[in-house]
Amino acid sequence: MNYRILAINPGSTSTKIAVYDNEKQILVKGIDHPAEEIAKYDRVQDQFDMRKQEVLKVLSENNIEIDTLSAVVGRGGLLPPVKSGAYLVNGEMIDRLKNRPVVEHASNLGAIISYEIAKPLGINAYIYDSVAVDELTDVARLSGIKGMDRECLSHALNSRAMAMKYAKNNDKKYSDLNLIVAHLGGGITISLHEKGRMSDIVSDDEGPFSPERSGKVPCKKLINACFSGKYTQKEMQKMIRGKGGIVSYLNTVDVREVEKMAQEGNEQAKLVHEAMTYQISKAIGELATVVEGKVDAIILTGGIAYSNMITSNIKKRVEFISNVEIMPGENELEALSLGTLRVLTGEENARKYEEESLVNA
Repeated sequence: MNYRILAINPGSTSTKIAVYDNEKQILVKGIDHPAEEIAKYDRVQDQFDMRKQEVLKVLSENNIEIDTLSAVVGRGGLLPPVKSGAYLVNGEMIDRLKNRPVVEHASNLGAIISYEIAKPLGINAYIYDSVAVDELTDVARLSGIKGMDRECLSHALNSRAMAMKYAKNNDKKYSDLNLIVAHLGGGITISLHEKGRMSDIVSDDEGPFSPERSGKVPCKKLINACFSGKYTQKEMQKMIRGKGGIVSYLNTVDVREVEKMAQEGNEQAKLVHEAMTYQISKAIGELATVVEGKVDAIILTGGIAYSNMITSNIKKRVEFISNVEIMPGENELEALSLGTLRVLTGEENARKYEEESLVNA
């Protein structure tokens, strides 16, 4: 049976969409939203109708009749902590994202746009592997300060998709493997997939620095900076997300530019580049201890995984743990579509969104 799935992934200045017939991609499109257009809206939620109309316009221009869709799936937004996999979008989820979002973020529109397209067609809307996926074990959740438990915010969508793809490519079950997945992008997160459960992570504020995020920094120096009177709260937040990492050292977020600088003899660029891969490798090693070194594979994914210089530097440090698989790219639209396909074919079941039953809701 053929299932046609529309996947929607809203970002801060664009909305990416794809249409899949079963596993075959028949359309992919990035819809840009100029800064002056975005500036018209006070809240992210106010952009809903504009973005929905743009999605419908692209479908029409490419002769995709919406009544041929079997399901619509949106990027899972910043909800309270949820389990991995698919959730059926319902009124309770829409109410949370519209009126009580955990954080205002463009990804929150994924479920809302999907629901409003699907509802009049009489088909289901889903989210899949939300940013808020949290399957940490109890022992992994403690931070060292009571009341400041660790949170599980990661690149769950692409990380789980690549872990499952690795398993399928090797004729194995995802639920039988221990995999470490490093998502390397503007932000970097590393996750441990222990027999089908994302049981621990190294998040972007407790591990390696990335092109624009600081990662883990010395606590005492951070506290001193916060109370120095030199910075506002907003400036401190920007220091660790947006102005931290590579950009703080080299005034660029483009890893390709850093590598060019290093190849031309810039010693600072060489050092910063090596330090990032050094820290990524340390985080992979950290998660390997959770499963006592029993790691079936280490997967490097995300946009930066296209860099042979980066992946080779990581590989030489961690391949003693397990074989290293390079699976570059973000692959988010594919992950959304194939996850939904598994629901439609009965391979997976979609969960019902009920806040009373959520992890730590």
